Amino acid sequence: MIILKNERDIEGMRAAGAVGSAVLEELCAWITPGVTTNEIDLHAAACIKALGAKSAFLGYRKYPCHVCLSVNEEVVHGLASDRRVHFGDIVGIDVGVLFEGFIGDTAKTIAVGGCDVLAQKLIDVTERALYEGITRARPGNRVSDISHAIQTYVEQNGFSIVREFVGHGVGRSMHEEPQVPNYVDGKSSPRLRPGMTLAIEPMVNAGGPAVEVLRDGWTVVTKDGQPSAHFEHTVLITESEPQILTCPEKKLLKSRVK
Repeated sequence: MIILKNERDIEGMRAAGAVGSAVLEELCAWITPGVTTNEIDLHAAACIKALGAKSAFLGYRKYPCHVCLSVNEEVVHGLASDRRVHFGDIVGIDVGVLFEGFIGDTAKTIAVGGCDVLAQKLIDVTERALYEGITRARPGNRVSDISHAIQTYVEQNGFSIVREFVGHGVGRSMHEEPQVPNYVDGKSSPRLRPGMTLAIEPMVNAGGPAVEVLRDGWTVVTKDGQPSAHFEHTVLITESEPQILTCPEKKLLKSRVK
C-alpha cells in the first residue's frame, strides 16, 4: 500500500531530510586519504547523535553500521572496517537517519582527493541521472517515467544500471511502497500522486550490470570488479514540481556538532 503524506507528515519528512543531508555533507567534507571506513562510521555516529537523531540503518535487518560506505567496486551496503581509503578511491556514502519518527535517506559518491577520468565520469553521470529521474517525479506520471529517464541517460553515456537493488517509498519506515527501479522492467507501474515520498537512487556500474553479495552477507560488489557509483535523494511529489527533501543544511550541523 502506498502511503500518502499529509502536511504534518511532510514537515516531519522535511526535518528528517535536513538532518540526513547535513550528516552526508559533513562526511563528504571530512573524508581524507588515509582514514579508515570505521573512523568514517564513528564520525557519522557522532554527527547523527549531535543532531538528536538515530541511525536508521544500525540494527535494520541486523545491519551492523551507522552508515553504508562502499568503496570503488562496492555498489551498496559496504561495511565499516579497518580498510583505509586512499587518494583516487571513490566512496559511496549512504546516510539514513530516524528523526522524530521519520526517515531521511540520501547518498552521494565522492572521490577521495581526486580520481581518474573514468571514475569522475561515472560519478558525474550517476548524479545527473538522479536529477533526470527527479524531473519526471510529477503527478500524473508513472514510476516507470522516473525509471526510463534514469536508464536512458546512464546507457547513453556507456554505463550500466544495477537491477537487483532499487529505490523505494520512504516515510515512517525505511522501505515503503512503491519500488522505484532505475530501469524499465515492463511491469505495471503506479501513477505518481501528491503526498508520495520516494527515495530515488540510481546505482550505476562502469562495466556490466552484474553484481554479487560478499560473504559478509551485506556488501554488494560488481562482478567484473569495475567501479560503481550511487546517488540518492528523498523526493516529495507535489501538485506541480517535485521537491527534494534531502537538501544540504550545513548550518544545522555546524550549530550542534562541537
